[in-house]
Amino acid sequence: MRAAAGKTDAFRAISDPTRRAVLDLLARGELSVTELCEPFAMSQPALSQHLKVLRDAGLVATRRDGRRRLYRIDPRPLRPVREWVADYERFWDERLRELARYLEEEARKRR
Repeated sequence: MRAAAGKTDAFRAISDPTRRAVLDLLARGELSVTELCEPFAMSQPALSQHLKVLRDAGLVATRRDGRRRLYRIDPRPLRPVREWVADYERFWDERLRELARYLEEEARKRR
């Protein structure tokens, strides 16, 4: 998991299924690294590497609570991802409408 030069972008950060799962957990609220490790079959140092990628992309932030460090999600860097997906959503919506029209036409021909 070598970090690219400079900040890691959200696309790279969410390309890994473990990091997406971490974001799903953090969407429910703040968690410590120990709490984040519980659902995964990996060591804390391995999960910490994933958290570093997410932090570098700006997708998670931390705060100190006594001796613990709590992680929370910051979804703002996901905006470009959302916009990119929205373009494909429009593409597939159009294709599905065309398919529906075709199927309706075929059904009419068979009547």
